[in-house]
Amino acid sequence: MAYNEFLADRIRQALNQKKIQFIDKKMMGGLCYMIDDKMCLGIVQDQLMARIDPEIYEQSLSLKGCLEMDFTGRAMKGFVYISPEGIDLDTDLDYWINLALEFNPKAKSSKKKIA
Repeated sequence: MAYNEFLADRIRQALNQKKIQFIDKKMMGGLCYMIDDKMCLGIVQDQLMARIDPEIYEQSLSLKGCLEMDFTGRAMKGFVYISPEGIDLDTDLDYWINLALEFNPKAKSSKKKIA
């Protein structure tokens, strides 16, 4: 499963402009942006994935292009997909990036497995 390279470049550029340190990793058939060792943003095919505050999850679903993230077959509260029409403009993409960055300090980090 490929991901949208143009969207990846737009996200990298936005994070670099904000002077945010990140690591991008290929995972889940797409690309994931890790900030402070936490999944913050990602790309699955042509959709942006954003990890946002669960407190604003429901109201965010009413915004243009925002969909439940149901990667595992059930909705993951706090994770949303944004379709291409919801991030067409740089201001729209920046809105979602900012929401994810605002929540990132509060997000729980995945436990690392010790071998």
